[in-house]
Amino acid sequence: MAPSFTASTDFAVDKAAGQPCQHLRQDFSCAIHNDLRDRGFPGCTVYDCFGAGQKVVQVTFGGQDWRRRPGLAESMFAAFGVVRHLHELLWYLTEALTLPPARSLHGELERALEQTAVLTELGAEELRKLDVTGHRDEVNALLVGTSELVRGGALGRRLERRGADLIGKNLRGADLRGANLRGAYLIGADLSGADLRMADLIGADFRGADLSDTRLSESIFLTQFQVNGARGNLGTQLAPALHRPEHWTAPAAAAPPRGGRR
Repeated sequence: MAPSFTASTDFAVDKAAGQPCQHLRQDFSCAIHNDLRDRGFPGCTVYDCFGAGQKVVQVTFGGQDWRRRPGLAESMFAAFGVVRHLHELLWYLTEALTLPPARSLHGELERALEQTAVLTELGAEELRKLDVTGHRDEVNALLVGTSELVRGGALGRRLERRGADLIGKNLRGADLRGANLRGAYLIGADLSGADLRMADLIGADFRGADLSDTRLSESIFLTQFQVNGARGNLGTQLAPALHRPEHWTAPAAAAPPRGGRR
């Protein structure tokens, strides 16, 4: 209901923010959940709100919903947008605290984690007024510091490709240990057999990328959302916090053509 999406290879139709999806049932379940990919909605299978939807409905609004109380809809959706950002930051901060090379920053990271968790408990109106961009910037400074400490342990040259256009690139078997791939566009790229240990992957777009036999077990800031959008196999090495998507064990689909960015 809350997010928007545009007709593309990810979604079969357009849907405006705040408008119900045509497949949304009265009980809030999806009418085509088991056939989303076949029906042209692979984007739905990879989306992850980091638990923000549940938090807003069950905590911020005490279990109320927009169908029984339509007047709550606008406020609820606005709160969701903020809480999703905060929950994503909680994911990154929690991971940063598990990384031994960043031990010198653990005190600051713990304080940022506690502060972010407190912000998720704010009321709907307070959330709407929250400077979430400013808070993200403060947390990001700590995450960048964490990244530098972790990547500093990689041997050899550490590739700097932050925000790079690597769409459809052949990176098969590449040594990308300690690479900075923050926000890089890796849509449809061939990363099969590549080594991405200690690589910073925060915000990297892996839609349709081939991660078969790729070493990702020690990559940093990789989320389930990113993994779900890629293709992989049983040889793909993932961190324990991430699970292998079901579609990775299905017959391989052709890589999407090189195209524009969403």
